[in-house]
Amino acid sequence: MRWIWLFFVVLPISPAQTLRARIESALEASPAAKRAFWGIQAVKIASGETVFQLNAERLFVPASNTKLFTTALALQRLGPDYRFETTIRADAPPDASGRVIGDLRLVGGGDPLLSGRAVPYQKGAAAGNPLQAIEALADQVLAAGVRRIDGDIVGDDTAYVWAPYPEGWAQDDAVWDYGAPVSALAVGDNVVTLALRGSGAAGRAPALFLSPPFEYYFIDNRVRTGLGLANKVAIERLAGSRQLRLWGTLSSGPAGAVALAVAIDDPALYAAWALTDALERRGVQIGGRPVARHWYANQAGPAPAPEGVALARRSSPPLIEILRIIDKVSQNLYAEMVLREVGRARQGTGSREAGLVEEREFLAESGIAETGYHFADGSGLSPNGLATPAALTRLLRAMYRSPVREAWISLLPVGGEDGTLAGRFGGRPAAHRIRAKTGTHTHVAALSGYIESRSHGELAFSILANNFQAPASEIRAVIDRIALLLAE
Repeated sequence: MRWIWLFFVVLPISPAQTLRARIESALEASPAAKRAFWGIQAVKIASGETVFQLNAERLFVPASNTKLFTTALALQRLGPDYRFETTIRADAPPDASGRVIGDLRLVGGGDPLLSGRAVPYQKGAAAGNPLQAIEALADQVLAAGVRRIDGDIVGDDTAYVWAPYPEGWAQDDAVWDYGAPVSALAVGDNVVTLALRGSGAAGRAPALFLSPPFEYYFIDNRVRTGLGLANKVAIERLAGSRQLRLWGTLSSGPAGAVALAVAIDDPALYAAWALTDALERRGVQIGGRPVARHWYANQAGPAPAPEGVALARRSSPPLIEILRIIDKVSQNLYAEMVLREVGRARQGTGSREAGLVEEREFLAESGIAETGYHFADGSGLSPNGLATPAALTRLLRAMYRSPVREAWISLLPVGGEDGTLAGRFGGRPAAHRIRAKTGTHTHVAALSGYIESRSHGELAFSILANNFQAPASEIRAVIDRIALLLAE
């Protein structure tokens, strides 16, 4: 018998091969994921070496990953300590009797935090009075000696061009808090909360509570209550009016409660009403009425600087605190406002278009070609925005190597800990090594940021999923699995 000796050379499997196989397996294991369109890139921050990629140069709808570009732009162009100023102005100081001749103007300076939101950002922090900034400004007006105003109370948002809804925002978005209109004068996040509670008697209208507690909208409440009825309430805001119509059903039992966060139609007018209410409660007599003053794109040149004397003023917290809220909780209105502020500070016009012009210059400086993105807004609520995974990782690498690196990284949610990542990754220990921005839209899910990888060191990564029909939670589970594979 002849013996044939066979010698096998065992070649080690590289970590990259193992990682690719595992990610591909994660995509194949989910029927929902198999039908989606995926774009993924993970690169080593130090060297730029690609660890994994799939369709990295293809364009995707990035949803709220757009906010990474917006907040990076604002941080670099305005600086972390930049502040916004809101003033109350009159043509002249009050006379000896406390009378203001003419209008009293509440002049917005783009401060997103004229609200009761807790600052600095803290996970789970309770919000305060949404009108607390207006109350404080009214106190200053009273302290300045004002007791009577002959003219109107003007909500002035001319610092930004009045174009409240960016390209691509849906009409339905404009009803809700996440689609609040963009204005240089934003009080209480430009939102009113309607809380309905079952009356305890079948067939009767539920009790209605407003926050803030003054009537700006005219509300037609047609909701009816009854035992065993589902809590199903619909709302309609008539175009061009301040009328809300509510209808549907609400349980008359203990569980019969619904809260609806409704966007303000005209933030400057709402702010004027809020200030009017605050002053009248302090005994100030007002001869005129609340009105809004806007600046339109077809008016010549930028809006003129505020005139007259300042009777009250409020400075915002530092910009870094605003940017942290934007990325931690994915706040659309704030993102739109800081985009316009960059346009105002750098291009001379507080408009979406001016902000996007400055953004293109900033991204070119960061080595990102215009073929890698197209943005229609600053928040990502518009489905017309596009970006490649490669453009996102290039931005992330550029910001990691910038002088503002520590401030920049502090903006991002921490996996399993805070912001929009608080409930993600199923309690896995590796989650805390992931700092990233989420993105969610119709048929869109995204996650981009940084990972401390055990095998590859510091990574910049982007995972974008488009065109799926499954519940977003199923796609997010696959995204989380891929991120954990990159970490482990």
